[in-house]
Amino acid sequence: MSSDAAPSSTTPIYKRVLLKLSGEALMGEQQFGVDPLVATRIARDVGAIQALGVETAIVIGGGNIFRGLAASARGMDRATADYMGMLATVINALALQDALEQQNVVTRVVTAIEMRAVAEPFIRRRAIRHLEKGRVVIFAAGTGNPYFTTDTAAALRAMEIKAEVILKGTKVDGIYTADPMLHPEATKYTAISYLQVLERQLTVMDATAISLCMDNKLPIVVFNLRQAGSIGRVVMGEPIGTTVSHQIP
Repeated sequence: MSSDAAPSSTTPIYKRVLLKLSGEALMGEQQFGVDPLVATRIARDVGAIQALGVETAIVIGGGNIFRGLAASARGMDRATADYMGMLATVINALALQDALEQQNVVTRVVTAIEMRAVAEPFIRRRAIRHLEKGRVVIFAAGTGNPYFTTDTAAALRAMEIKAEVILKGTKVDGIYTADPMLHPEATKYTAISYLQVLERQLTVMDATAISLCMDNKLPIVVFNLRQAGSIGRVVMGEPIGTTVSHQIP
């Protein structure tokens, strides 16, 4: 029995993952911008799973710099606001690339809006080749289209590169019946189906992203990014966070 259990403690359960980070994840305790210490901690965690042979892609938001939806609500043209938000994600991607390369992790920033001076244009086969060569690939500028969130971009890119799972790093340790920051009595789901997420209107990812994952049977693991080493624990198969899949618990 022990021989059966041993591989799970030493071998990652995923070969290729897509890590979805919000822009706010880079802020730390600041009100806006990028906290270099937080970027370094995330970079160390990503470097640790790369060292295990896990191919890692990252989609990062831009909410710590500019949030298109919020600007649109205040009267700005939605398409213009969304393009500004996409550019904010490029700033975050470059900051994270720098943090990763300071940890000696070879990284490529790939952007859906062409800007050759700072990043590669998105070409699916080239991105996959980078992953196969052991490079971290950071997808910036969302899908390149307004009206689509970085959650949807994460689901789309995960499918395009044939990732086995989306790892959604948040500030809480999973999905709860309500916001645990506002409702201390909220209970945590260890597993939940895509349909339950949609029906209960749980704010995991937006409905478009959840539907895309459901249609393509791509699981999502929601976990606390603020706990050092949590990314590694997820890829090693530890039962932390909440798993969203077709299976109804």
